[in-house]
Amino acid sequence: MRDLLNSAHWGPPRPGARFVAVWRRNLLVWRKLAIPSLVGNIAEPLIWLVAFGYGLGALVGSVTLLLPGGDAQPVPYLVFLASGSICMSTMNAATFEALYSAFSRMHVQRTWDGILNAPVTLEDIVLAEMLWAAFKALFAASAILLVMLLLGIGHSPKLVLAWAVLALTGVTFASLALIFNALAKGYDFFTYYFTLFLTPMTFVSGVFFPREQLPGWVQAVGAALPLTHAVQLVRPLFLDHWPAEAARHVAVLAGYALAAFWVALALTRRRFAR
Repeated sequence: MRDLLNSAHWGPPRPGARFVAVWRRNLLVWRKLAIPSLVGNIAEPLIWLVAFGYGLGALVGSVTLLLPGGDAQPVPYLVFLASGSICMSTMNAATFEALYSAFSRMHVQRTWDGILNAPVTLEDIVLAEMLWAAFKALFAASAILLVMLLLGIGHSPKLVLAWAVLALTGVTFASLALIFNALAKGYDFFTYYFTLFLTPMTFVSGVFFPREQLPGWVQAVGAALPLTHAVQLVRPLFLDHWPAEAARHVAVLAGYALAAFWVALALTRRRFAR
């Protein structure tokens, strides 16, 4: 505990410009495996969308949503699911990269140790890993969104702003995942994060069904989770409406991202100081 509370680990982040070189290094390596990586990130969300959107959507029909102005509007379940699943896909893509890939570079392949022999700081590496995971998540989400547009699921010009929201969502979940990356001793440790945090969050954040149908205390829990705020920003854009309380939702996501990155950096400093 004394080691964890060491003030040297919790100093404010001070990354330099050299994080760009680390980010570019990840890009050059990824280019060799870009196609299978994209297939893995895109195929599963689209399968979910087709199976549940068209299959379950035929049974459900439409979902009644309260619009920012207070009016109720029936929304096809396919559109409802698509607007939530794009946020979930961004979350998953950022998380997988910041957990499994980053852990491989840090612990298994010892790539970080090699980079630290250059004039690069640990802060540069952690920032580069976070931004790289967010970039991959945004890249995959953009491809999924393009397929949705081709299928006619969304057509609002306001969807241009969804890219900014998805980018912030990727940064948020990449930062959260790096906390567990710093704590992990092996890949099996990540199962706790998925089972106890990410999976329950998808069911209480309004991805698959309206949050208003949940018990009050579950809604309160869901309102504190970052995925809920991402969905609350993206879904109205699919319906050609401006999100209600957009500044608050953006502030919550940004707050999660900043706090999580700081904690992740402190725990990574502690890990490398041993």
